[in-house]
Amino acid sequence: MQPILLIIFIGLIGGMAIGLQGPMSSIITQKLGSLESVFIIHIGGAVAALIPMIFVGTRLGEWRSVPWYVLVAGAFGLIVITAMGYMIPRIGAAGALITLMAGQILVASVLDHFGWLGVAQRTMDIQRLIGFGVVIFGVWLTVR
Repeated sequence: MQPILLIIFIGLIGGMAIGLQGPMSSIITQKLGSLESVFIIHIGGAVAALIPMIFVGTRLGEWRSVPWYVLVAGAFGLIVITAMGYMIPRIGAAGALITLMAGQILVASVLDHFGWLGVAQRTMDIQRLIGFGVVIFGVWLTVR
């Protein structure tokens, strides 16, 4: 098992990246539109992924081995970026991110409970329900 501090550190780095990407994508969305924003962001991500793939190698040719339904994962970026572009000018970056995070936690809790999409199964219990309630209360406090 990975040391917990490393896991937390990686999670914090990922969270900081989301915290920066949201307002940046909102600027593009406000100036150009949602579809254009998603396109620019995905092109930037593709270039950023391509550079190390050139040097390290890739298994991209094996894309047919993944289930068909996971190939639409990138399309969810359209929803995320559109939501961020809409929310940030209205409720700020913190309100937008905490609201998106609550949605993520809701879906993640369902996935955990049923073990769907290959996640480790963790049954929904009273502690997790209380935790989710605290998150929803935090959303309300942040955006009111």
